[in-house]
Amino acid sequence: MKLFLKYIFSVIITAVSLYGCSVSKYIPEDERLYTGATLTVQPDSIVKDKTGLKTELSTVLRPEPNKRFLGMHLGLYYYYKNQKENPGFINRWLYKKFGEAPVYQSDVEAYEVERLLLNRLENRGFFYSRASSEFNETEKKASIHYTVQVPKPYRMASYQLDSMPQQIYNDIQPYVDTTPFKTNMRFDLTNMKMERQRIDYNLKNKGYYNFDDTFLIFEADTNRYDNKRFNLFLKLKKAVPEKSTIPYKIKTVNIHTNYEVTDSVKTETIRYNDKNYIQNNTFFKAKYLDPFIKLEEGQLYSPETSRNTARRLSNIGAYKYVNIQYKEIDSLQTDSLGALETNIYLSPLNKRAIRAELQLVSKSNNFSGPTFGLTYSNRNLFGGGETLNISSTVGYETQLGAGDNAGRSSLDLGFKNELIFPRVLFPININEDFFEYDIPKTKTSISLNYLNRTKLYTLLSGTALFGYTWDANRYVTHEINPISVNYTHLSNTTTEFEEILDENPFLRRSFEQQFISGLNYSFTYNGLVDAQKRHQFYFNTTFDTSGNTIGLLGKTNTSNTPKTFLGLEYAQFVKADFDFHYHLNFGNEQVLATRLFAGYGWAYGNSDVVPFVKQYYSGGPYSVRAFRIRSLGPGTYNSETDSRTFNFFDKTGNIRLEANIEYRFPIYSFFKGAVFVDAGNIWNSKGNPAFNGKDKFTSNFLNELGMGTGFGVRVDIQNFVIRFDLAAPFHNPSLPENERFNFDVSSPILNFAIGYPF
Repeated sequence: MKLFLKYIFSVIITAVSLYGCSVSKYIPEDERLYTGATLTVQPDSIVKDKTGLKTELSTVLRPEPNKRFLGMHLGLYYYYKNQKENPGFINRWLYKKFGEAPVYQSDVEAYEVERLLLNRLENRGFFYSRASSEFNETEKKASIHYTVQVPKPYRMASYQLDSMPQQIYNDIQPYVDTTPFKTNMRFDLTNMKMERQRIDYNLKNKGYYNFDDTFLIFEADTNRYDNKRFNLFLKLKKAVPEKSTIPYKIKTVNIHTNYEVTDSVKTETIRYNDKNYIQNNTFFKAKYLDPFIKLEEGQLYSPETSRNTARRLSNIGAYKYVNIQYKEIDSLQTDSLGALETNIYLSPLNKRAIRAELQLVSKSNNFSGPTFGLTYSNRNLFGGGETLNISSTVGYETQLGAGDNAGRSSLDLGFKNELIFPRVLFPININEDFFEYDIPKTKTSISLNYLNRTKLYTLLSGTALFGYTWDANRYVTHEINPISVNYTHLSNTTTEFEEILDENPFLRRSFEQQFISGLNYSFTYNGLVDAQKRHQFYFNTTFDTSGNTIGLLGKTNTSNTPKTFLGLEYAQFVKADFDFHYHLNFGNEQVLATRLFAGYGWAYGNSDVVPFVKQYYSGGPYSVRAFRIRSLGPGTYNSETDSRTFNFFDKTGNIRLEANIEYRFPIYSFFKGAVFVDAGNIWNSKGNPAFNGKDKFTSNFLNELGMGTGFGVRVDIQNFVIRFDLAAPFHNPSLPENERFNFDVSSPILNFAIGYPF
């Protein structure tokens, strides 16, 4: 393999250095290599946005010349080499990957390009323009220069609606009155096409089921003017079908709640809220499904309402297909109104599903081992779209090669029961019509976790959650959990562990806060859903509070002891995260992805320190990849130079800063590549005496960032991504200040993960 890569590299270097210009000898005697076109725009008057006009005109210059790399025609060179009688395996591979056929002067159809230039100018109102071209030739190469002479454009004097059937005339007139067209606007076919589409969109949402924007036509009249002005008229084309000029109303709405194409079972129809619910059994209760359906009998046809209904039904999570079809009822059509029968076909997902997951975990403290997870799902549990997820995990880790700590193990058992209702559960009735885009889901969950670390402790924790999540629109998601309760119980602590806690009072306090009760809220703006946009943004902020409400009910024993609730000391803190992503999309699967994260947790009242389970950590496949998970920081602390036993624990803090930049590109088929740079760390706002103050956040934080770089390979199959990232640090804050910049390529970290890091 090394020999193969070395050979390819030598071929490329040789081609660049020796053969980049030698393609001339392969060019046929009667041909010249085409090297491209230039364009000059010569206006007779001032043209607004001349640069934009030239850019648009340049899009019709064809053909494209052969590409060059560092001034060399490498693709062309590989093409010519492949034409040999026996090109060899390497040359065939290089041609397949990089080669391109030559573009000659004879391939240039100058008159056709001139015609396209004139056509484009006329479409923008520059009538009676002129175009010319001239070749620039050398012995083996040729280029062409185009010149367009652009006269003063035609501009609009007025815009009005021409005669048409009265009903559609009355419905179009308000949109003509509110047109974005302005007097003195330059003639532009693109703007006219957009105007037709705007009117068509509005007409369809007023019931014009059979209308199409191509039925509209613009006519420009210049007869009244001699100074290149025109009156613009909008009218219907001739022979437009009569049924396209009348609106349609929905006569009946039929919902097939568990439709299958092969269904032959006898069905029954339930009439509910002026809709027909058709099913062969009570699969989905009509009273629960009805709020998702915005289509109603007597309502004018509207594609927007139809799309809204389809989206809301899809978001329930019980259906794999949602298909809305309309059928014209000819017998009910009149000269002024048509009738539609609406059929909503809902194909359910499998009611029950089981998912298994197996992971191999490797941590900074040399703990390694497998984790197995099993999830059972029941969709539409009670006939109202409810989803029940029951999951359990078993994880076993053992520590290898860690001196005195070798042989220690960790057993982690987890159980979670989650029930999701596709509606709002609240003591006071909330009108779900308020949520036009999506109906909120109510999420409830109870989870238990058992963690046993040999020779140290046993930790039993339980969590209860009640909250809501909903999409406000295509980009914005809200999630609020008014009830979030977490309880932890530390037991079976060994003498060794008690000594660790004695040496690190902060750690002891974080474990003592057994009861966490509060509220959390998350706001997400996800512009990454527009995958084709050049500039893409993502923003998430999360606020987490604990102890505010319960503090009103807490009991104070003495002035020097924490408040308790039901005999339990509870935590009080506020925590805020900000996560910002920006992607610059170059096209062809090339993206420059950046990320900035900042988080801060503030303990108050009962708490001297944020609870251990709520603290931040840094390092790992979704963080600074040149450092193992939970191994970076806090601050400049170096566990390798500290012999105390508490170094065994994951490193955490209440402040976190991270920044990442990554260039992503395609390799071949579903294999993608990336090069990246990461930086970040965690700190404590109050220095932990156990860390000798090295963990405290100061104004010197930029010099305390852990930094690393690397490259990655990703297997991306229809957005399911398996990721391998290899990274090495070049700035390690745990080292002495004059030794931190050191690119440690001898100890790279291999990260394995599912999904992109950001």
